[in-house]
Amino acid sequence: MKPIFLLLAILALGGVARPATASEQRPNIIIILVDDMGYGDPGCYNPQSKIATPNIDRLASEGMRFTDAHAPGPLCHPSRYGLITGQHPFRTDTSKWPKQPLIKKDQTTIASLLKTAGYRTTMVGKWHLGFEENGYDHVLPGGPVDRGFDSFFGFRASTDIPPYFYVRGDRAVTPPTNEIGDNNTEGWSAIQGAFWRGGGIAPDLQLKDVLPRLTDEAMKVIRDHAKEASTKPLMLYLALTAPHTPWLPSPEFQNRSQAGLYGDFAMMVDAMIGRVLLALDDTKLADNSIVIFTSDNGPVWYPEDVQRTGHDSLGGLRGMKNSHWEGGHRMPFIVRWPSKVQFGSTSDQLVCFTDVMATLAEVTGTKLPDDAGPDSISFLPALLGLKPKNLSMRNSLVIGKSIRSGPWKYIEGRESNLFMRQDSGTFPAKDEPAGQLYNLVDDLHETRNLINQEPGIVTKLKTEFTQIQTATRTRP
Repeated sequence: MKPIFLLLAILALGGVARPATASEQRPNIIIILVDDMGYGDPGCYNPQSKIATPNIDRLASEGMRFTDAHAPGPLCHPSRYGLITGQHPFRTDTSKWPKQPLIKKDQTTIASLLKTAGYRTTMVGKWHLGFEENGYDHVLPGGPVDRGFDSFFGFRASTDIPPYFYVRGDRAVTPPTNEIGDNNTEGWSAIQGAFWRGGGIAPDLQLKDVLPRLTDEAMKVIRDHAKEASTKPLMLYLALTAPHTPWLPSPEFQNRSQAGLYGDFAMMVDAMIGRVLLALDDTKLADNSIVIFTSDNGPVWYPEDVQRTGHDSLGGLRGMKNSHWEGGHRMPFIVRWPSKVQFGSTSDQLVCFTDVMATLAEVTGTKLPDDAGPDSISFLPALLGLKPKNLSMRNSLVIGKSIRSGPWKYIEGRESNLFMRQDSGTFPAKDEPAGQLYNLVDDLHETRNLINQEPGIVTKLKTEFTQIQTATRTRP
């Protein structure tokens, strides 16, 4: 039974989805997660964008563009944790990632779930969820191949956090025995431009080559899978390391955008996505593949960057990376699924990355164990253009010290952000109350704090906030 007919059957019976039949041809699943791209970067989200993104725009024209999709945290590692585990990152200590795995051995991941459904599961790119580190010339347990992925090639963390080396499986391809110094770019802030921190680096590695190298590997995964003519469908999680710093566009992309060095690098990211889509087209896998595209959190983009380039990477949203305002976690989020998802459609359904697990479980007819994806709620009905009242979809969301419920959003205390500056014009005025309440339907840019005008709403949201934080799950 095809997913749309499955869903209509659910509506008719008012029951629970049954697993897909063995004879169903399950779709390949390609998840493309870019790094630090803003809501206002892709042209399909911001017609005034100064960055050409034809390949991301193509995905939107051939699929569904979500306008209210959110990372579960406004930073790299909590965001990725929520995506992979279907659990809100505030339920664990994500700060431990530099030395130990964040995902437990027995914890269900989207990879382990799909592996039980007969998928070949592969990851390429940035992990940033920790290994058991005991020297880089030894096995690195606790990474992707120990958490449900059949294979992994990629990077330990970001390309500005040393040590820098590739990992294949659970071992460094070449240990980081050389040293590289700190780097910055004149004319940008200390954490923008071609910024990286000094430290260990593999002798044969250059940071400028990481983005195309990961793309090459992803294309090889797709082409090898097609050549093998495997009866198993493919699940590929491609976590690109860009346009996160260092901004290192190849010569053919330099001075191509109207948004400076960042814009040039973002154009290069779009081109890499285009290469992956081309591999799907060339291998004839595209027609039976779900492609999910999104970014892990907001960009590092200051008001002065908007003023000097004319490009608003945040698309008018307040805040930026590491912010509880919308600019930190409201993400471009696109799903293409030929013959199932309407071309060029949009959805205002509230979605969190944690919801990917339950959605893929429903798409593939896979039972989600009771202890898996505790904060994962399927948005398949939204994908299929349906919003049935008897199927649960998300209507509230907790991100760090903020809660969203319906149109209302409450932020506990004053905003604090190591990446932002007090003089940036985006912080609350000194005479404003500590807490913040916004109606996002009327004020998406979060400029009018209504905390003193709506005490009843504040009390309600505080209660719900506490309930969600103290509970072990939000999935019904």
